[in-house]
Amino acid sequence: MPDKSKTIAVICGGLSPEADVSRLSANRITPCLEEYYGRVVHLELDQTLPEQLIAQQIDVAFPVAHGPYGEDGRLQGLLDIMGVPYVGSGALASACSLDKIVAKRLLQSSGIPMAKDRVVYRSDNYEDTALDCIESLGHKVIIKPSGQGSGIGVQFAMGYEDLMGKLKTGLQMDEKLLVEEFVTGREITAGVLHLDDYQVLPVTEITTPDGAWYDYVHRYTPGLSDHVIPARISDEQYRKVQEIALKAHQILGCHDLSRSDFIVPESGEPVFAELNNLPGMTPTSLFPDGARHAGISFDVLICKLVDQALKRGETMRNGREYWPIPKLDIQQQL
Repeated sequence: MPDKSKTIAVICGGLSPEADVSRLSANRITPCLEEYYGRVVHLELDQTLPEQLIAQQIDVAFPVAHGPYGEDGRLQGLLDIMGVPYVGSGALASACSLDKIVAKRLLQSSGIPMAKDRVVYRSDNYEDTALDCIESLGHKVIIKPSGQGSGIGVQFAMGYEDLMGKLKTGLQMDEKLLVEEFVTGREITAGVLHLDDYQVLPVTEITTPDGAWYDYVHRYTPGLSDHVIPARISDEQYRKVQEIALKAHQILGCHDLSRSDFIVPESGEPVFAELNNLPGMTPTSLFPDGARHAGISFDVLICKLVDQALKRGETMRNGREYWPIPKLDIQQQL
């Protein structure tokens, strides 16, 4: 149950391109937290964060700092070192989830169906690389930065010349890119709520006007996308999406919540695209919609996540049992 004696830090902003979106998430969850807990403060993900966590005597953190720095394990590692419990996955799971290439390699070994891909590095020869991508992946491909979220930096290329030009553009911004075959189908997502037990939320289909791609603008502009729940896919595909979403959450070692994205063709298996280990909480975000259709209101969802983090904090304070370590006579070595 919510505890009025607790101080909650909502951590947002930072250096990520998604800083403004994270502030939208922060503004949406704050009224819920203020109603049920004692005190809520907004803290920016910047160089003053450690001293602010100490000065504000934070009991638990709710990170909503999406993208690099906030979602890639760096913030989570800082909170671990400072002994501040927090909502969401730990440092390792966060790092592996945000890096699309690492996540794909970890999940491919478990047989999860994915698009064929090629990793391209800044040091590669563009001409040879573009030709190899066309030969191995097909004439139409999608190019993704390895460590960004919300569709930032994603490009579509058709043919050799177009691909070569877009690789040059992308590699000016990133050291490596993930190039995937273009898969046609419905854009589908499914969340996992992981508290005392696992709950896979209803599967959602994302639609956009005139078949536009679900890019950054369509994600966060009210009215430019619709969430169809339940998704209009076959019963078998629906079951498979939920099964894969849970499997990906578990393999990557996520805590509390995650959301997996898919492309689902007219027939056949869903194709896993990526996992979001810290889904957005904005008015247009998908995870809260899925929870609502599962009978979990937004206020209840936010409180359940904070309570779970507080419970982890109690475990941390009570100490953990480690493997026994032989004693060393350090004095003789000094």
